[in-house]
Amino acid sequence: MLLLMGISVSSAVDCTAVTALVATCSNFITYGTPDPMPGSPCCDALLGLNNMADSIDSRRSICRCIMSLITTYNPNATAIATLPGLCGISLGFTIDPNTDCS
Repeated sequence: MLLLMGISVSSAVDCTAVTALVATCSNFITYGTPDPMPGSPCCDALLGLNNMADSIDSRRSICRCIMSLITTYNPNATAIATLPGLCGISLGFTIDPNTDCS
C-alpha cells in the first residue's frame, strides 16, 4: 500500500517545482544570452524537467506549467524555443506560446 501511495505522489507534477527549475534559465529566457550548454545549471534543470516527464500525463502537466509561465512572464520567444536543443534535450513538446499541451 505504501508503494502505491509513493507512485501516485511521484507521478504528480507540481508547477512550483517546474517554475524553480525553469528559473535557473531566467537570464537566457529573458535576454537570449548567454547560450546554455549541456552541464550548465540551466541545462541540468531542463534535464530534471525531462526526468520528471516520465509519462504522457506528466509531460502534459509540465507543458501546461511552462505555457502558464510564458503567458505570465512573456519571455524571449526565440530563446525559450531553442533552449531544449541547446541543452541536447527533447521535452516531447515545443516550447512556444502557441503549443497545445493536450
